[in-house]
Amino acid sequence: MSKLKSLLERFRPRSLLTRMLLLTLLAVVMAQGISTTFWYATFRAQEDEGLLNSSSNLAYSAAATVRFFKSLPLEYRHIVLDQLRNMGGTRFFVSLNEQEIPLKALPDTDRKVRVVSVVSNVLRQRLGGDLPIRVEFVAPENLRILNSRMKLTDLPPSWAGYALNLDPINPPVLVTQIEIAPSEWLYLATPLPAPYVSLEDPVLPRQQIFFIVMVSIFLLSFIALLVRWQTRPLRRLAKAAREMPFDDDRPPLAEQGSSEVVAVTRAFNTLRERIQRYLKDREQLFTSISHDLKTPITRLRLRSELLDDDLLRDKFEKDLQELDLLVKSALQSVKEHDVYENMEAVDVHGLIDQVTEPAAKEPGKVTLVGRALRPYRCKPLALRRCIGNLFDNALKYGERVTIRIEDSPEILTLHFEDEGPGLAPEQLSKIFDPYYRASPTAPGDGLGLGIARGIAHAHGGEVEASNRAERGLRLTLFLPRNPH
Repeated sequence: MSKLKSLLERFRPRSLLTRMLLLTLLAVVMAQGISTTFWYATFRAQEDEGLLNSSSNLAYSAAATVRFFKSLPLEYRHIVLDQLRNMGGTRFFVSLNEQEIPLKALPDTDRKVRVVSVVSNVLRQRLGGDLPIRVEFVAPENLRILNSRMKLTDLPPSWAGYALNLDPINPPVLVTQIEIAPSEWLYLATPLPAPYVSLEDPVLPRQQIFFIVMVSIFLLSFIALLVRWQTRPLRRLAKAAREMPFDDDRPPLAEQGSSEVVAVTRAFNTLRERIQRYLKDREQLFTSISHDLKTPITRLRLRSELLDDDLLRDKFEKDLQELDLLVKSALQSVKEHDVYENMEAVDVHGLIDQVTEPAAKEPGKVTLVGRALRPYRCKPLALRRCIGNLFDNALKYGERVTIRIEDSPEILTLHFEDEGPGLAPEQLSKIFDPYYRASPTAPGDGLGLGIARGIAHAHGGEVEASNRAERGLRLTLFLPRNPH
């Protein structure tokens, strides 16, 4: 069941265009299916009614022909048959045979059974029920018409040219044999009249199928164009939201498309302006704080130098250094997160080489495994800082660092594996907290991994920590190729 769900989830349409096309196709299929069902039922009823009426008329004509021949003296019947073959005069091919000619009948179908029943009933009503009557349908190539039981195809065309003209549609032939006197069977043969030239159940005409296909193609094409036209501003909006440029020179996103899309674009432009204003205000605030705090710290440091008590002066100096470090750390945290860059396609290996170049001078210090399939679209300086912080952390706690690259069309993954002591399970989630250090004796201020995770989040990615099975810690950076 889980495999089926994952398979369905994999092939589930995600884009608006695909969903609209599938829903439209489903609606067209359902609408055309319902209308075609009603149309086909009406068409079939009309076809059946026309075929039965034509068959009934054939039966009345056959009954008239039989009564005519029964009324003729015996010596004139063959003369009339010769005249009919040479000059026409009836819709039937007529012959007199000494016995019933056995025929290879067509397979029974619903239409054939009903036509044979109608013809038989009319003949019995018109001729009386005491005459032996045989009614059957025969394929033209199996039709036998004389006492010799020769096939129609073996006889000269003039023999049946007036009554059995089968070209080019070659319809089934209705054969009626009636014993009008002892050892005298009247044989009547005629093809089914156009347009009722088939005993099979009617199928949809090719014109109807062509019409359904063309309507579906035109409808889906127009909807595809409409959806792409309407979603083009949404795609621009999604790209702008991913890249989110904060430089003042970039103009607001053009407000185009439907009224709903225009409203969303206007809201995005307003949001971007507010974020820009907020970031500028915050940067100005921290710059002011930095400037304002440096002066009293410097003043306090100078005054502490005037103290005569060495122990007290050392305590003041230590407190001032700690205060100065806290101010610098807070400013560094803000500046590392607020990287105002535009998105660019960068070479991942180039960034890694820049970060690892100093350590890579020592043999075996850095190992790179795998390659990126193509450049990654990101904020270059921010991503370099993210990779640098993860590498520096791995290098700090392990003697050697292995960087493994796993790339796919959906996600780029970088693993930073060290050979250090690793971490306790409860520490794995805390190392990303600001100012948290796994080892109090290790250098640093505990901000690097938090900054790296913040940059990863800004790119739609994530940073995770886990212990290696062998030894050491693994920091994994996930970067989606197409963040939404």
